[in-house]
Amino acid sequence: MTDFQRPDTAYEVNFDGIAGPTHNYGGLAYGNTASMKSGASVSNPQEALLQCLKKMDLLASLGLKQAVFPPQNRPDFHMLHRLGYSGSERKILEDLAENDLRLLAGCYSSSNMWAANAATVSPRADTSDGRTHFTPANLINLFHRSLEPPFTIRILRRIFNDESKFTHHMPLPESLNYSDEGAANHTRFCPSYGSTGIEFFVYGSKNFEEGDGRPLTFPARQTFEASDAVARLHKLDPDKTVFARQNPEVIDAGVFHNDVISVGNRNVLFFHSQAFCDSDSVLSELKRKFAQHCQDDLILIEVSPEHLSLAEAVESYLFNSQLVSMPDGTACLIAPAECQENMRVKEVLDFIISQDNPVESVLFVDVRESMKNGGGPACLRLRVVLTDEELYQTHQGIFLSKQLYKELVEWGKRHYRDRLRLEDLGDPQLLYESRYALDSLTQVLGLGSIYDFQQP
Repeated sequence: MTDFQRPDTAYEVNFDGIAGPTHNYGGLAYGNTASMKSGASVSNPQEALLQCLKKMDLLASLGLKQAVFPPQNRPDFHMLHRLGYSGSERKILEDLAENDLRLLAGCYSSSNMWAANAATVSPRADTSDGRTHFTPANLINLFHRSLEPPFTIRILRRIFNDESKFTHHMPLPESLNYSDEGAANHTRFCPSYGSTGIEFFVYGSKNFEEGDGRPLTFPARQTFEASDAVARLHKLDPDKTVFARQNPEVIDAGVFHNDVISVGNRNVLFFHSQAFCDSDSVLSELKRKFAQHCQDDLILIEVSPEHLSLAEAVESYLFNSQLVSMPDGTACLIAPAECQENMRVKEVLDFIISQDNPVESVLFVDVRESMKNGGGPACLRLRVVLTDEELYQTHQGIFLSKQLYKELVEWGKRHYRDRLRLEDLGDPQLLYESRYALDSLTQVLGLGSIYDFQQP
């Protein structure tokens, strides 16, 4: 671990998900236009993994703290047994490959690579009990994502295992009224990571209200009821919390999570002007509470439809960039490579870094294997603010170093296929390859037996 500074020093640590060995394009995410367009395409799990690792290595090289969030074991035979499939694992796979390839793709999905959906996290500086709180997302809106919470609970408790410092809540009830998609709809603003902040929750619908202007085409995945419950569980001060509603028009345009249309960090909010309902009121409340409790000005970087249409924002995933604080105090956008290739988007970025605001640089990363399934740089990471003491109490084997990066690259090249069709999911050999790969990974990361197939 790095040299520690003052006890109250805190850092934002990026816990990045990595593509699993069964990364495929099942086209399973209704409302996620990239995923829908890519359905049945041939994926490259090895390249997906290497792209994830390269992005992590870039952030670590910038002096930021970077950690690895391991993939889940797939396929999910527990769910298949619940659905009435029986017999040997080989027989189940062969039956599904012949009769229900979509269900097989769902149970083989590697969607857990998008760690921004794993949980919502509130650091100790914001909570009334002085502990960092985690609530795993229930992800009940989509079948393949609803499989993730049990392992998410297990891995979060394994990584953050000091009960005196970390509080782990169970996911919210499995009801559409409490549909929760995690940190993809949550942002924290603060003058410094160790200081008290303003927590910003964005939701798509109020499910206990009728006739409330919901989107007409695609589902609103995050409910107010879920966001409100998480804020309450995390013991947040209501006066330091802001709730905003997503514009239903942007949901229908493919903005399935708020992090596809806005991104914030520290004292900056970068967003498209169509992102929120009643935008003026939302922004006014954010600025007022930030000034009152953080004694600083919240800097708003707004992009209008005249400069970038909603369709261009969704296609390029500009707002799914990571907004990170550099060691020198400036801000940097970690943007998808697609933003560099779109002249309209590039003009917006050039204009932003030319202005008087904290964003002074943009770095582009190639995460195309993730982007084809609808996940950009920001989707791949769960942000956790940790103090020096909390860092010390966190499982050390997952923090990225040059040596760990090298080991993970070698591990991926050794175990991952470079081509995967949906039809290949019926191959029992893929199951054995995946388990062997994950078993090896737990040894690399020093996590012990975290997968069901490793249990005695």
